[in-house]
Parts: sequence; structure tokens; C-alpha cells
Amino acid sequence: MVDSPHSLLRAMFDAAISAALPEKIVLRHLPAPPKGRTIVVGAGKASAAMARAVEEHWPTPVEGLVVTRYGHGVPCRHIEIVEAAHPVPDDAGVIAARRILDLVRQAGPDDLVLCLISGGGSALLALPASGITLEDKQAVNKALLASGADIAQMNVVRKHLSAIKGGRLAAVAHPARLVSLLLSDVPGDDPSAIASGPTVPDPSTFAEASAILKHYRIDLPDSVRAHLDRAEEETPKPGDPRLAGCETVMIATPQQSLEAAAEVAKAAGVTPLLLGDALEGEASEAGKLMAGIARSVMSHGHPLPAPCVLLSGGETTVTVRGRGRGGRNVEFLLSLAVALNGVAGVWGISGDTDGIDGAGQAAGAIVTPDTLTRAADLGLNARASLAENDGHGFFEALGDQVITGPTLTNVNDFRAILITGRDGHSAA
Repeated sequence: MVDSPHSLLRAMFDAAISAALPEKIVLRHLPAPPKGRTIVVGAGKASAAMARAVEEHWPTPVEGLVVTRYGHGVPCRHIEIVEAAHPVPDDAGVIAARRILDLVRQAGPDDLVLCLISGGGSALLALPASGITLEDKQAVNKALLASGADIAQMNVVRKHLSAIKGGRLAAVAHPARLVSLLLSDVPGDDPSAIASGPTVPDPSTFAEASAILKHYRIDLPDSVRAHLDRAEEETPKPGDPRLAGCETVMIATPQQSLEAAAEVAKAAGVTPLLLGDALEGEASEAGKLMAGIARSVMSHGHPLPAPCVLLSGGETTVTVRGRGRGGRNVEFLLSLAVALNGVAGVWGISGDTDGIDGAGQAAGAIVTPDTLTRAADLGLNARASLAENDGHGFFEALGDQVITGPTLTNVNDFRAILITGRDGHSAA
């Protein structure tokens, strides 16, 4: 029996986040201490929490620096925590990245470089390649974020405009032993895509980066165009001897978080169906798709009967054409609500597991069977809000935002569509 769909949705989201919290997962993945120094570096929305977990359990002296998003820092005793801007980089990220390179450059063959990487690290490790200014890189980044390019495409470009991404950090750390602990926030858990792969070989090329920018018709600053045309100093490729001894450990993934949410659903007597942890494409199209599956459950009991919940992860995109703030999760939910058009017994939640959905201050929101009715009572037109990419404004007005604050982890977006039955309770 589903006594409170709202509470169950939130419990599943909370379980997904909890499964990826650094304080719960870092310890069991720590490597053996080295003969020499331990230098901890890293970047991402979870990197500060990861650094604190390392400090709490590391048996020998430790030093280092990690960079995280503003508001995501936590106090550490020996590892310096720097905060910088995300998703558009700033000077603080540039300085931190340069200092990280200086730290690992000092490491010798008896030392361990422990690199803590999580989602968001790409913007936070903002060290432009020689000849490119931060302002030029910011301009390209902003254009990509609004273009509809997916995260993999954006990272190919970022690697080839950077002095630290795409395996360059690992190359500088050679000949020290390098171990990377990763929290995945990308479809497929590809290490070369997480934070643009600073410690793993990069199979992409300058030619691919140029093709992506051309496809999305990005207006390039002269310095960026010249850098791409020269195509010098290609990123370290698979087989590069400088990266041969590097070890990469995936300590948390979106799939693990979906499985944790599924257990919560089962305990509530609701059958979970995991649709995948790597869903991509336009958020508005994904909303229509999920609405169609939910309608099939209600009408035909397929692909499974109610009560059930459709769970999915991954990272959709929003091509911003209106005056709203975008946000993948709220765009998805607004499209879902419009497509469902008030179907009874269907509820939904979508949120970014880092606690921030795009440019808003909410992780996401919740859709209820009466979302459109309540919106109309407030004078809100859901279709118009969707056209303006204004999901944040829409759900804020309804009071249906999910606000967690920074969660200090990041395993991509979480979506759950709960089909309870016509009366909002179990159909069984």
C-alpha cells in the first residue's frame, strides 16, 4: 500500500544520495600507503567530502589540495580545500588547477598521488591551454551549455582547451604512483568523461573537438580557433607510458544509487523497474517518453502493473531558447506534467544528486496528479513555462521544489515515476 506517494518519492531520492556519500564509501577503496609522501589532489562537487574521508582514515601524514564548487567545501586538517565556480569556471579554479599541477610535479617514484575526482571537476579544474584566456574559455563553455550538446561532447572540447584535463594531470605526476578514486556522474561511467578525465588516457582528438563546435555553430574566440587549428600537444592517448601504472577505482555510480532506491520501493510494496542509468537526450523529450510508459502502465498494466515505480538515471540536456533558467530535472518534470495532463495516480520526482539543478537553487521538484490544476489556479500556464525553459519558476511558484542544499556527492540525475493506481493508493 502506497500511503504517501510524496514521501515515498522523497525517500527513494534520499536513498540514492545516501548510497553515494563519500563518508560511507571512501574507506573501503583506499590504497596501501606509500614508502614516501601521500599527496592528495582532486576536483569536483564531492571532492572536499572525499578529502575529509581520506583524512579520517589515512594512517600516515597526508598533504594536498582539492577544489570544489562554492558552498560544497568541508573543513579538513591537512588537505587544503579551495572553492571555485561551476558550471562556468573562474579565476579561483584556474589558480587551484595550476597549484595542483605544481604539487604533483614534485612527486617522486616512492610517493603516492591520490586523486579524488567527481562530477563538476571539469569546470573546477579550469586551466586553459597556452594562448587561451579564461574569458575565452568561459565564452565557449557558456555557449556549449546552452547549445544542447551532451556531456560527452562538452568534455571532448574541454579536454582540448585545457592544460590539465584529458590525462595531462597524470602525465605530470609521472613517475609517482597515481591512484584515482572516482564518483561517476556520466552515462556509462566512462572514466575519461568524468571531470574530463584528468588522470586517464584520452581517445578523443582535436579534430573531434573542432567538429563538435562546428556542429553546434559555436562562435569561437580567435585564440580558441587558432589553438584548435594548430592541434599541437595532443592529449595522452591509450598506451602512453606515463599513464601505464595509473590505477582508477570507481567508488560510486548512478546504477548503485538506482538500486538503493529500488530497495526502498520494494520495502513499501512497490515494484521497481530500472530503465537504465545512462538516459540522454533532450529533457523535454524524455518527459514525454516517461509519460507514455506511465500511461501504458495505467491502461494496460505494461510493462508491469501498478503499484510500480520507473527508475532512471543519466544526464539529459536542455537547449535553452526561452527566458527561463533551464535545469534538466525541472524541464523533464514540466514536460512530464504536460504530457500526463492530470492523469490520476501518477507521481514523479527528478533531481540532481548534487543538490543543484543547473542554475537554480533546488535539486529538482515533484509532479503530482493535480500539478496542472494547481498551476492554473495560480495563473500559470505549464506549456508556456515549458516553452520558456522556466521549470524552476514554475515549481517554485507551486511550492513543489525539492531543496536539499549541497549534498557533497554527485552521481548524476535521479528520476522516479510512481504509478500508484487511480485513487493514489495501491492498485493491488
